Amino acid sequence: MSPVRERGSVSIEVAVLAPAFIGLMVLAGVAGRTAVAAEAVESAAHDAARAASIARDARAGRAAATDAAQRQLDWSGLNCVAPPALTFRGSVRGTATTFAKAYGSAPGVPATVTVTVTCTVSFADLRAPGLPGVPGSRRISASFTSPLDSYRSRG
Repeated sequence: MSPVRERGSVSIEVAVLAPAFIGLMVLAGVAGRTAVAAEAVESAAHDAARAASIARDARAGRAAATDAAQRQLDWSGLNCVAPPALTFRGSVRGTATTFAKAYGSAPGVPATVTVTVTCTVSFADLRAPGLPGVPGSRRISASFTSPLDSYRSRG
């Protein structure tokens, strides 16, 4: 083949491959941000449940959990679209109950508290014009259960 016939072939290859390469980079960004967000939310749920389990009553437990989750998310640098949503549950002797009833159980009775943290992560800054399929946001959720001290008074 003569060099004249191949003239311009690199331009065509770049024009064909550039959108695929950009799409791959955006996909990597979405996957990376999702993984980082999942780890941050998991850590926030862990810290929130632990902080709640140390409290003596449900009201103090909710406040401690909310504060611990927000501190962990701030520390990790995760910016949720809206404030993170926290859901509280409890169990007494392995039976599901409300968060408040877990604290109302008598000392010596095994009880746990579970905190679920939900955060919506935005991908708006990763969207490229003309590149379909990039989600606008994704809800990330994680739960953690922590035992209440069986021999500590509860309120």
